[in-house]
Order: sequence, then structure tokens, then C-alpha cells
Amino acid sequence: MKAWVLHLAIARRKWVFWGLALLTAVMVAQLPRIQIDTDPENMLPADNQARIFHNQARETFAMHDAIVVGAVNNDGIYTPESLAALKSVSDFAATLDGVIVQDLMSLSAVDNITQEGPGTIRFEWMMKQVPETSEKAAQLRSNVERLPLLFNTLVSEDGKAAAIYVPIIDKNQSYAIARQLQAHIDSLSSTDQWHITGLPVAEDRFGYEMFVQMGISAPLASLMIFVLLFIFFRNVPFITAPMIVAMATVLITMGLLIGMGFTVHIMSSMIAIFLMPIAVVDSVHIMSEFADRYRPGMSVKEVIKEIVGHLFTPMLYTSVTSTVGFLSLMLTPIPPVQIFGAFVGFGIMLAFVITIVFIPAYLVSLNPATLDKMQQHLPDETQSKLAGAVRKLGKLAGSHAKLWLMGFMLIFAFSVWGISKIQINDNPVRWFKQDHQLRVADRVLNDHFAGTYDAFLVLQSTTAPNTAINRALETAASSMSSASANWLKSLKTLGLDQAISAIDDKLFEMTDSTDQAALEQLMMSLEQINRDSKVFTQPEVLEYMAGLQAHMQQSGLVGKSNSLTDVVKTVNRELRSGEQSDYQLPATANGVAQALLQYQSSHRPDDLWHFVTPDYQQSLLWLQLTSGDNQDMTAVVDLVDDYVATNPLPEGLRYDWAGKAYLNVVWQQAMVAGMLDSLISAFITVFIMMVILFRSLVYGTLAMLPLTITISLIYGLIGWIGKDYDMPIAVLSSLTLGLSVDFAIHFLERARDTYRNTGNLRTALQVMFEEPGRAISRNAIVIAMGFTPLLFAPLVPYITVGIFLASIMAVSALVTLIMLPALMTLLQRRV
Repeated sequence: MKAWVLHLAIARRKWVFWGLALLTAVMVAQLPRIQIDTDPENMLPADNQARIFHNQARETFAMHDAIVVGAVNNDGIYTPESLAALKSVSDFAATLDGVIVQDLMSLSAVDNITQEGPGTIRFEWMMKQVPETSEKAAQLRSNVERLPLLFNTLVSEDGKAAAIYVPIIDKNQSYAIARQLQAHIDSLSSTDQWHITGLPVAEDRFGYEMFVQMGISAPLASLMIFVLLFIFFRNVPFITAPMIVAMATVLITMGLLIGMGFTVHIMSSMIAIFLMPIAVVDSVHIMSEFADRYRPGMSVKEVIKEIVGHLFTPMLYTSVTSTVGFLSLMLTPIPPVQIFGAFVGFGIMLAFVITIVFIPAYLVSLNPATLDKMQQHLPDETQSKLAGAVRKLGKLAGSHAKLWLMGFMLIFAFSVWGISKIQINDNPVRWFKQDHQLRVADRVLNDHFAGTYDAFLVLQSTTAPNTAINRALETAASSMSSASANWLKSLKTLGLDQAISAIDDKLFEMTDSTDQAALEQLMMSLEQINRDSKVFTQPEVLEYMAGLQAHMQQSGLVGKSNSLTDVVKTVNRELRSGEQSDYQLPATANGVAQALLQYQSSHRPDDLWHFVTPDYQQSLLWLQLTSGDNQDMTAVVDLVDDYVATNPLPEGLRYDWAGKAYLNVVWQQAMVAGMLDSLISAFITVFIMMVILFRSLVYGTLAMLPLTITISLIYGLIGWIGKDYDMPIAVLSSLTLGLSVDFAIHFLERARDTYRNTGNLRTALQVMFEEPGRAISRNAIVIAMGFTPLLFAPLVPYITVGIFLASIMAVSALVTLIMLPALMTLLQRRV
């Protein structure tokens, strides 16, 4: 097969060049269709139960993503100047397209609730006009601090900060809306410090900066690789070939991804930067050996055939093993990670095919004078600094083999201990650097307020009233005339309140006393069912919710919680005396119902349905958290679980979670379990491939040792330095597996060939630290340096990938060049 491919590449060079150019052009034409997606919700499949419930809860309680705008004044926010600026920003926000005006929360857009007289409540705008004096501003502060729903949510407890919650229709508009808000703030003469934050802004802003980063990192990586290749080979036409391979691989892969309709997520945005260095690996092996072997006057075709002849198998296996490492990501339950793994795996095999076909065709097409010139300017590789360093490494590896083995065993033990210290955690806001304005805003506002991160605890009744309603209808129908009984069937399509109202109207028309009595009895039954079904008007249920809120508040894990109980207590206080002593729940369900009815007379009656459904079968607790870290959200979930275990829910109730902070926990847990499964399966698959490749269990095991040490060491260091195990770190496990074994394959395959020619293991190992060792070292340097542009990215996930990929390449190359010779020396009889 390889002979046929080589013949095609050399004999049909124009076909190869035009075919590659045409395929690249077609795929490049797909790039303008790119769609960016940074929503962490899409880390979960659409049919994931947690995601489904989250979206149901959002729809049921009309909850929307919100931008948080905060103003901070260390001298106090309750001044006419600061309050005027707040009102200006709030009024401006209400004019923006994409903002849900009726749900906007600010001091000028919410109600003050006071007692107008015994049993009478007055609702008026909290700040209809900006206070003109300090006294009026002080009165405003007093009014806010009397309302638990607003205190420490709209104004901080220390009185130094105020917030505006801007709910939006589409989270993908959040960055654009935030920029308009910032532009308006900049136009004010306010002396306050203004900050804009919120998960929607962070996610949408990341999408914008990710797009910019894609356009910067890949070209920089390409430039870095070009410079390194020039240093190695000193001939621009010669090194143009691997650059063409890398660029074509990246453009075709990204064009295919976009053309197939996939969105570019945080993971798939890294495909280009991943493929750019990896795609030149095989090319560098061929070019390196060609530069060492070719001499003026030689037949380029014969040299190419000889080089590709013995490199084809190891290059094929290294490409396949790398592909297996990435394809294993498709076993994870995270769609963006699956797409990333699939397309990087495809890109690696594409790079192999292009290399095998294009590089020979390109080299044969070069002018012999160009190749002769390369030889003239190319320094003697045997005398280069790299060659000297590789030889010294070979001498170190060949001496004290037992000591090296003990050292690697200690490193492995150290690594396992570090792995046990790894903490799983992620937070979209932490995707930005510490000094990024979003991180600063997040820090400042969460220091002042109860929290800008939301989680929702949803309580639901498990007892539906339908059974009781149908039974009551059947009982009434059995004692009524056929005409009236038929009329009752129409009630089954109505809601309970509508059915009771329809019966009340029907009673005025009836003349049959028997039917009338049955209908009156039915109405009484339905009214009782209606009262019983309104679970969240029962004082004992609301008391349980209040107890749970108090427990969460005391734990320190929750900055603040808001619920139906706060609404009822506030209204009940004003209905009675207006004094704090009456800030309590009514003793009866009728008292609760009266309080809720009064609340619906406010300027924002629909706010009630953010906390309870109209049938009072479901209720929501809005938790404000000062941290969006998974660890903190997990601690809150455990806290609630422990409380419910000790204090069982009222009979007929159950609970579940919604909110982005909770969804992040769900997909992180799914990712960790999925990554572990994919890593184990890929490890086993690669091991089987190694045994098949070398037709030896011993050589197969030797090939797996460098990657085992590399993976354990890299992840051990993550545990030791305290770096959180997040999405980029998790994905690197498969990359480590795929790339770490490449060097081992090349080393062992070339070592066996050399041994067959020399008949002496020691001599074979000495030869291995000449041209083969230099080729492996060049590849490690090219790939590692190819990822270094990521270190200058403004986004933390890219920096993380850059640091760890460079480390992976350095460690895996060193382990291969030290560990394998040491083990082969110890196992001479077996190898």
C-alpha cells in the first residue's frame, strides 16, 4: 500500500497539489458560516434530566438570565448624586431592545410596601423621584432596609453599593447590552465605581474574546513553528512543506466542522491550535531524516522512498494512537467535548494522509539546486548543540539503569499522591484573568452584596388534585339528571377555579331542586379540594421553608435566600401593625391567601409568580451565592440534603435544583466520570495496538510506560500545586495519552531496526541517540513551542492548555529518552 501511495504522490504530483488546493478552498469557503456557542448549559445533552428540569423551572417561574450592574461609593450610596445616576442607568436599561422591562429590578422600579392604615397596605414606587436632600435619602435607606426582598439584593448591607438587575430575553445579547450600558455609564458625571457582571455577560464576553483568540493564537503558533523549522533547516522552500501540511489540516478540519453545522464551543475553538503543532510531527520526522541522508547528486525519489519506507509504520501507528486518544473523548457525555475529540482525531489522520502524499511530491518537485543549497547552509547536525545534548542524555540513560528505575518509581508514587489531592472545580467567570474587568466586577460586587450567582431550589407537591376532582364530579353526576350530568363533563376541561366559578353561575339557572342540591354539594367539595391543593398557602409548609432558609443563612454558604415566605411575612406585617414584631406568617391558610391577594395590588403583581405557581402547587427559593465555583454549589446541595434528612419535608412534597450554578456541577460530574471511562478505554486500546504493532507483550508494555509516567506526573503536579481540575485539564488527559506514546513508538521501532542491523543492544542504543534521538527531540521542541503563544492569551483555559501541553511534550520526550534505554538495558534478554 505504501509503495502505491508513494508512486501516486511522486508520479502524479500535479494531481496532489491541485487536489489539496481544491479541497482546502472548498472548506475555507465554509468558515464565514461560523457560529460561536459559550453556553455551559450546552455541555449537557438536550435530553439530560437536570437540564430539562432547569428549563422547565425557568419557564414555570418566568426566570430570566440577568446582567448585574453595580455602583459602589465608599462614602455611601445613599446620596442624591449616586441615586440620580442609578435612576439614569435604570431608565436607560428599560429602553434597550432585548431587556424584559417588567422584570427589571432597581430602586426606581420596585415597590415600597407600607401600612396606610389598620388592615390597609400602600404600594408606591420606592424611588419615583430622586431624593433631593440627605434626609430624604436617609428615609429611602430606612424603607429599603425594612424589605427583606430588597435589602442586600438591591442595596448592600453596608450601604456602600447598589445594584440593578437587567433581565434579558436572549443571553447571546448580553455582551452587546452590557456594552450599551457601559457606554451610558461612561457618559455620566458619576463619581461612583461602576461594575457590570453576571454569568450571561461572562459567557457571551468569553465568546467574543474566544473568537479573537482563535484569530491570534493559530497564526502565532504557525509563526513559532516556522521560526523553529528555519533554525533547524535554514531553508525556506524546504520548510514550507510542513507549514502547508499544517495549514491545510487546520483549514480543512475547521471548515468541515463549521460546514457540518456544528457550533464553535470553548473546546472546539482550540482545535486549530491543537492541530497546528501536531500536524507537523510526521513532516518533521521525514524532513529531519531527509536532511541527514540527502547529499548532492543523490536521487531525491530514492531517498524519499527509503525514508518513507521505514517511517511509514511508526508514523501510521503514532497517528492512529493519537487519534484513538482523542476519539476516546466521544465516550464522554459532554457534546462539545465529543465534537472536539472527533474533529481533532479526524485532523490527526488527515495530517498523516497529507504528509504521506504531499511531502514526497513536494520534495521531488523542488529544484535540486535548492536542496544542494540547503546542504551548504545546514550546519553539521552531528556537531550541533542539540546533537551534543542528546548524546549526553543517552549516556545518562545508559548508566545506572537501576537507579533510574528507582527514580521513576518514586516519581510515580509522588504523582499518585498528588492525584489524590486534585479538586474538581470550574466557574465561567474564572475563565478570565484576575485583572480582567469581569473578574474585578465579580470580586467587588460579591464582596458587597449577598451574591450575584443564582441557584433555585424548587419545591413541588406530589399530590395532584385531579383524582379528587374526578371523584367529586362522578359522585355529583350519579345523583343528577342526565342533562345536568352531561353538563358536568364539560368541567373536566377547566381549571379548578374556573370550574367552581362555572358551577356558581349554573346554580342561578337551575330549577331542579335535586340537581341544585347536588351541585351545591359539588361546589363545596371542589372548594375544599381547592383549599387543600394550594399547598403553598399552608402555614406549616411556609414555616418549613422559613426554617430551611434560616439554616442556609446560618451556614455561611448562602449569601441570601428569597422565597414566598418573605413576601407573606412582609405583607402580613403591614396588614397588622407595621411593627417588626408582626413580621411573621399568618396562622391560617386564609390569612396567607389574604396577604398574597393584597400583594397582587402592587405595581409588580407578576413578581409573585417568580416564587409560586398560580395553582400554588410549586414554589421556588431563590438563592444568592457569592461564588459560582462548583465546590461551593456542591456544598449548598449537600447542606440542603442533610437538612431534609434530619427534618423531613412536609408530606407530599419533593424538591429539585435548577439554575446555572447547579448545571455546572452536573456537567462537571458527568465530565469527570466520562473522562475516566474514556481514558481507561483509550489506554487499553492503545496497549492492544502496541502489542500488535511490535508483536511483543514486552515491547507493548515498554511503549505504555512513558505515557503512564507522563500522565501520572502531570496530573500529580496539578494536585500538588492546587490547580482546579476543570474542563481543559480534563481533556488534556486524552491528549497526553495520544501524544506521549508517539515518541515511544518511534524510539522502540527504530531501536529494533537498529538492533537487527548491529546485533548489539548497547550499540543500537548509542545509534538511537544520533539521528533518531535528534528527530524525537526536534519534534518535542516544535510541538511544545508551538503551544507557547497560548501563554499570552487573555483567557485562562487557553493559558492552561498552553502550559500543560508544553509540559506534556517535554516530560514525555525526556521520559522516553531516559526510561526506555534504562529499562531495555535491564531487560536485555527479553528485548
